[in-house]
Amino acid sequence: MEKYHQPPGHHPQKKPSATMQSTANPVPERKTGLLQLMSARRFAPFFWTQFFGAFNDNVFKNALMLMIAFQAGQHLSMASDVVINLAAGLFILPFFLFSATAGQIADKMEKALLIRRIKMIEIAIMAVAGCAFWTGSLTALLGLLFLMGTQSAFFGPVKYSIMPDHLMPDEIVGGNALVEMGTFISILLGTLCGGVLVQLTNGPAITGLVLVGIALAGWMASCMIPATRIHSPHLTVRWNLFRETVRTIGYARRERSVFLSILGISWFWLLGAAYLTQLPNFARTVLGGGESVVTLLLTLFSIGVGLGSLLCERLSDRKVELGLVPLGSIGLSLFGIDLFWAGRFPESEGLMSLARFLAVSGSLRLMIDFVMIGVSGGLYIVPLFAMVQMRTPPQERARVIAANNIINALFMVLSALAGALTIGVAGVSIPVFFLLLALANVAVAVYIYSLVPEFTMRFLVWMVAHTMYRFRHRDLDRIPEDGPVVLVCNHVSYMDALLIIGACRRPVRFVIYEPIYRMFLLHFIFRAARAIPIASQRTNPVGLKAAFEAIAKALEAGEVVCIFPEGQLTRDGHVNEFKPGIERIIRRNPVPVVPLALKGLWGSFFSHKNGHAMTRLPQRFWSRVELVAGRSVAPALVTAGDLRRKVLMLRGDDR
Repeated sequence: MEKYHQPPGHHPQKKPSATMQSTANPVPERKTGLLQLMSARRFAPFFWTQFFGAFNDNVFKNALMLMIAFQAGQHLSMASDVVINLAAGLFILPFFLFSATAGQIADKMEKALLIRRIKMIEIAIMAVAGCAFWTGSLTALLGLLFLMGTQSAFFGPVKYSIMPDHLMPDEIVGGNALVEMGTFISILLGTLCGGVLVQLTNGPAITGLVLVGIALAGWMASCMIPATRIHSPHLTVRWNLFRETVRTIGYARRERSVFLSILGISWFWLLGAAYLTQLPNFARTVLGGGESVVTLLLTLFSIGVGLGSLLCERLSDRKVELGLVPLGSIGLSLFGIDLFWAGRFPESEGLMSLARFLAVSGSLRLMIDFVMIGVSGGLYIVPLFAMVQMRTPPQERARVIAANNIINALFMVLSALAGALTIGVAGVSIPVFFLLLALANVAVAVYIYSLVPEFTMRFLVWMVAHTMYRFRHRDLDRIPEDGPVVLVCNHVSYMDALLIIGACRRPVRFVIYEPIYRMFLLHFIFRAARAIPIASQRTNPVGLKAAFEAIAKALEAGEVVCIFPEGQLTRDGHVNEFKPGIERIIRRNPVPVVPLALKGLWGSFFSHKNGHAMTRLPQRFWSRVELVAGRSVAPALVTAGDLRRKVLMLRGDDR
């Protein structure tokens, strides 16, 4: 029987299901970079399937929008503006109606097979759409737009829930980065191609053929997606749309951090929809630019999201790094605010060409703002998607993704309403509207990060690890991916715990000497990380007993606990004797112990070299620091002395 990866924090099933697909692709044990991932059969076919799907959606939508803009008055008894808004509503309506059903089906079925069936339906829809484009039937095309939205609503839950089945934990962020990059590039290309194709001679007929061709390419790519495990084979699909929508959102609300991450993702789509909706009018009425300027700004935004997504994979060190989410929020706000000031262009006679726009003073600043808003968005959204995937039980993952799609759709509708009321009714200018969006982003960020301090804590830890030190780590894959484990490490500085938090893929609960736990700023980080304060038998015997009880409960819950067995920071750079508390912990909870060694921190501002830590000016900046993990030690072999020797061997001659 083949082995399947289970996300961290979820224990593997004791008995494999009989519904396991014999052709399913096992997850390899090797690390994979982005280029290798793009050529791996367990990811590349899926990537191109979703790429062609998003590309086709946008070719179809934008070709249709142009036909409506120029032909609505001839074929329909409504103004083009009304029909365009109707079309937008028809595409998004299925996400409200059918996402809950789609999530149930995706959890119940084998996902690769489901994707192929969805792609076959897309081919059929596009074949009919080709005829409708050829005959110029706008009514039929509007109905087909609703069907395309329905097809997308069914593809959404399986799109993100299949990734953890084929990717290793250290590939999840990279996989999401590539998918987000591909999504925005396909949106850009689809927008451009749809506009170009429909304006060609015999454009509608050519557009129909291209749509069918893209759908066929997506189906062919889907045929190479490896089969996956069926996580909920006995799930009963319920067809009450309203009741199941409420139930689906309830699945997402079970884990508070997951639900707030979904709200964060939806907020990004609200921002993105607001920017992209107002972009044509912003370019024309505020900047005085023509269609080429709109295309340039859309291109810069899309490229920015792609770059930010890939940069996220680089900065996160191949793990779900929530510290990048506040960094992305800061960028969205700062560059959004600057967009308000950068958009003050001198009046010009007629609409500017691209060359004239580039020659205007201030155009470079504006372009940088659009790129950096996109980059910040990529840094912001990729860790949130990865967090939702990794912290959701596999048997409910597609339904939680469906809940995400429902809430995303709701926020995009709110975005349209906000733009209509603010700009259309209240008469606010587009630059002021952008300013209000940026300020609202600040308020939303403060609200979410106050509810889930883990984001802020991870941001502070990430900043410490990447600005104060040149930090690297080795062999941390020796820490088990799930189940209880104790980490033991030498204690050199006040930054030790923060560096370990930043390096480990799993959340780590530290046992911290109470005076250090109470220190300014560190207290917020330790409290957010659910650290366990401990005192000595002499000063607080009750607190000592409570600490050991908390350690036992954490291990019984399958968590990672890290202790510094020396009991204090080193005063001379050497590793002090390990206290026997580690043996007491393992006697009560016989779990594996993984030794760690920190190297390069002795002499830093936060160590006790040449006096008490933090009482002198820093002498070293951006020092090389390393964290090394040793092989796991079985519970029966654990002794304080032996663990100390293993840490000394890992540390070598570095302090």
